[in-house]
Amino acid sequence: MEKFNTLTGVAAPLPLVNIDTDMIIPKQFLKTIKRSGLGTALFHEMRTNDDGSRNKEFVLNKPGYENAQILVAGDNFGCGSSREHAPWALLDYGIRCVISTSFADIFYNNCFKNGILPIVVSPEDLDKLMDDASRGANATLTVDLEEQAVRGPDGGSIRFEVDPHRKHCLLNGLDDIGLTFEKTDQIASYEDKLGLSHPWH
Repeated sequence: MEKFNTLTGVAAPLPLVNIDTDMIIPKQFLKTIKRSGLGTALFHEMRTNDDGSRNKEFVLNKPGYENAQILVAGDNFGCGSSREHAPWALLDYGIRCVISTSFADIFYNNCFKNGILPIVVSPEDLDKLMDDASRGANATLTVDLEEQAVRGPDGGSIRFEVDPHRKHCLLNGLDDIGLTFEKTDQIASYEDKLGLSHPWH
């Protein structure tokens, strides 16, 4: 998993509440278990018109936002079904951070396991960040995980909280498998002791 330390990138405003996982990645794209290639289907029904053309009104299709790395979204982001394809699609598109006032629990947990930082802020702070994200070419935010701060284009800073263990994992690029590998020596020592005390095991 790629490490997350400091991210400076374009922030796209998505001021919709209850953006569910089917909006993030529609069900017809769930036939794969690969984590790559899903970015093209991210927000498919909002990004694409019925005739297959691009919806020019959707934020990620607007000039300056095509390469956004941060989403500033409305309340209850990631609700709906528990599909892990949702963070896969975000990450494959290039989104490394989502900022909202609240997230669905399963989506929130899946983000950390896939190298995406979900940040919870107050409604007042979200309004400020939404305004920053609405500046087109100047909609650049800096997310500093070590300092637990989001800095806007005018130099203002907003603090956020994050679980220390999850912070450690993101800073060091550790998913569940990586965490297990950190304990390789202890696991080997335990297996050796078990073999001596229970040779029939």
